[in-house]
Amino acid sequence: MWFLQRHEVWGQNDAHHMSYKRFRRRIIQRSSREGPAVSTPLATEWQCELSFEFDTVCQRLELDSPPRHREPVQTVLQGNPQEIALEEGTSHCGAVKTPSTPPTISARGRPVENPPEQGLVWRAAVQEHSSEQQTGSDEGRHDLQPFAILDKAAVSLQGKTVMNLAAPSLLNDYYTNVLDCSCNGMIALALGSSVYLWNSETRALAGRLDPSLQTGRPRRRSVSSLHWSRDGRALCIGTRRGEIQLWDVEKKQNMRCLPSHLSVVRALSWKQQLLSSGSVLGRIHHLDPRAPTPLVGAAVQKEAICSLQWSPGDDRLASGSADGLLHIWDSDIAGVTRSKQPITMMKQPSAVKAMGWCPWQGKMIATGGGWKDGELRIWDTQSGTCVTSANTNSQICSLRWAERKRYLVTGHGLPHHQVSTWEFPSLNPVHKLTGHSHRVLHLALNPDDTLIFSAGADQRFHIWDL
Repeated sequence: MWFLQRHEVWGQNDAHHMSYKRFRRRIIQRSSREGPAVSTPLATEWQCELSFEFDTVCQRLELDSPPRHREPVQTVLQGNPQEIALEEGTSHCGAVKTPSTPPTISARGRPVENPPEQGLVWRAAVQEHSSEQQTGSDEGRHDLQPFAILDKAAVSLQGKTVMNLAAPSLLNDYYTNVLDCSCNGMIALALGSSVYLWNSETRALAGRLDPSLQTGRPRRRSVSSLHWSRDGRALCIGTRRGEIQLWDVEKKQNMRCLPSHLSVVRALSWKQQLLSSGSVLGRIHHLDPRAPTPLVGAAVQKEAICSLQWSPGDDRLASGSADGLLHIWDSDIAGVTRSKQPITMMKQPSAVKAMGWCPWQGKMIATGGGWKDGELRIWDTQSGTCVTSANTNSQICSLRWAERKRYLVTGHGLPHHQVSTWEFPSLNPVHKLTGHSHRVLHLALNPDDTLIFSAGADQRFHIWDL
């Protein structure tokens, strides 16, 4: 009798154990088919919209925003190493302020234009999509075609004519560089994982390049940087997975995929036939696309690279970092294994993303400050000093030189989201062009410096008559 009772108890326990295993297996199978469970803090990558690459969550730099307290977010995701963003300090020229809060790991997807005191938070894919629909003045902009005409005859407060075009799926990321104009007037603009070509002379869409289809892999990859060759025949495209592709624009063919970085390619710059690229991990690679082994030189800086540009005479290379350091390197490529140090370093209180060499004074370079800095600075790279500056009272997201006008053009965030022009070297303001409803992330000029092209976080592409 005792044996039978004990055997019955064992049978019940065994049945209960088998029932739990079956229940657990069904939960796992159902979650893999339908998405994350209720308690899961992340949406799976196939639930994200096409204009957003979820595999770059660990690579995302912090928004250019003021210091604030946040609970640290720790994740373990497949992809590249996480990047640590430094907060910004004071706003006056040459001063340095140590951040009062410790660095935090940014582990969110696409940044959005937040109020000053709001940080990055986890959101489900559906919530992010609905919040995007409410951003800007046109809630149905995702249905618009790239470069579709929205307004032909708008006039800014300064009386400059402007043309308003659609730029759907433009990534709202302060650290990307996805707009450029060739010497032939061809505009290249990355929208999501595709690059669209638009002829600024005929004002017609000329084609579309899709770098994600060239790899033979199903996952789409957002473009993080692009840059025209100096002859306007080739377009170099960098992706969020460290890939660099060289395209023949006339044939719309990918001439070569250059194996380069292990992280997001943030900036690209040409030096004759040599291509230089900078990554989130602070690596600078010098590539010769003609060589069987394209990597011919390298350099390393401690913080993530936000900007990269060769000087007009090709004798200096400037790289901007997330911690506010501007590095100046000589023209010696130095090889792959040899260690290399910058010849000059300059410091500003915010990330050096908006940066550009003066075309007619080769030793001068301009930088723009971010949130709670807002300072436009001109640096002498020989002495390493700031020679002049102007307080713009707003975030500077982008910067270009208009050589024929002798102007400096800047794109801004809060509070007015304007495009401004400045006299050089006095930095007296000339024009204030308004029309964007969110920050002006990217700028470009046509070859004769008569038109300014701006792309904003409101997913609008504006043409301004300079």
